[in-house]
Amino acid sequence: MADQSISGNLKNLSLNGNGVATKKSNLVVCFGEMLIDFIPTVGGVSLAEAPAFEKAPGGAPANVAVCISKLGGSSAFIGKVGEDEFGRMLADILKKHNVDNSGLRFDHDARTALAFVTLTAEGEREFVFFRNPSADMLLRESELDIELIKKATIFHYGSISLIDEPCRSTQLAAMDIAKRSGSILSYDPNLRLPLWPSEDAARSGIMSVWNLADIIKISEDEISFLIGADDLNDDEVVLKRLFHPNLKLLLVTEGSAGCRYYTKEFKGRVNSIKVKAVDTTGAGDAFTGGILKCLASDGDLYQDEKRLREAIFFANVCAALTVTGKGGIPALPTQDAVQRTLTEVTA
Repeated sequence: MADQSISGNLKNLSLNGNGVATKKSNLVVCFGEMLIDFIPTVGGVSLAEAPAFEKAPGGAPANVAVCISKLGGSSAFIGKVGEDEFGRMLADILKKHNVDNSGLRFDHDARTALAFVTLTAEGEREFVFFRNPSADMLLRESELDIELIKKATIFHYGSISLIDEPCRSTQLAAMDIAKRSGSILSYDPNLRLPLWPSEDAARSGIMSVWNLADIIKISEDEISFLIGADDLNDDEVVLKRLFHPNLKLLLVTEGSAGCRYYTKEFKGRVNSIKVKAVDTTGAGDAFTGGILKCLASDGDLYQDEKRLREAIFFANVCAALTVTGKGGIPALPTQDAVQRTLTEVTA
């Protein structure tokens, strides 16, 4: 339902640096970290109580890139991994899922990042990261694939790459290249507080690039952290504190409940579907992948509320299907799986 109406509407004109309309592909370039998640073999336990772990490829920007490709879209990944077994494995996984990995770099001195992730019986997520420093933190501006960035219809990024140099300056340079070449800038803060020096540093770092984005996806927990709003459901509070003049679309995910959306012309909410959750890792990235896949092929989507609602429901289904499996990338749904579910729920 949603996918048909969206994929059939290709509007790919953008302005180049000289203000001339040029034809762009539907390519979404994702910038940032790719790592190995270690997931407990038993659910509902703390990391300390877990008897064993399974490895799964992850990292929010990489998850988004793979999700877009599995949904039939076009994606590329820019980042850095270690010249080690895990790094080579991650490069192969991108290739296996038809993600352009020509922007991936290898570091001979630093290791690929590792993260141990679990969802406790109380529903709290626990993270332990091994990055001292890891390869993803060491990507330099001179290592950027500039031509790949210029091809992007959408350039997507998070905030983890903003924590340390040289990766922070590299991300800012990549964002500037993308913006100058007419790409839409997409931002998912993806707060991981243990990685920041302090809460104040996290707020400051995340907000430092806030007004540069055209599209922002954020969770309710992240809103609470960033602005300390008493009522996260108050649209006026959200709009006043988070909607900046150049923003085209603000998406507030509400977990299993669905998503709220805000544009300059309208706002609303789209419900999700009911599923039995196994592991919530990667759900937000699946949502982001779903909405960006739709936006890449229909750049005016945010101006048509009906089509936008269909795209958000499509993204909600992507997220819902992801939580029915374990790990980030392994649990991301295929285009066929999403379409089957859409057919079932709309029959």
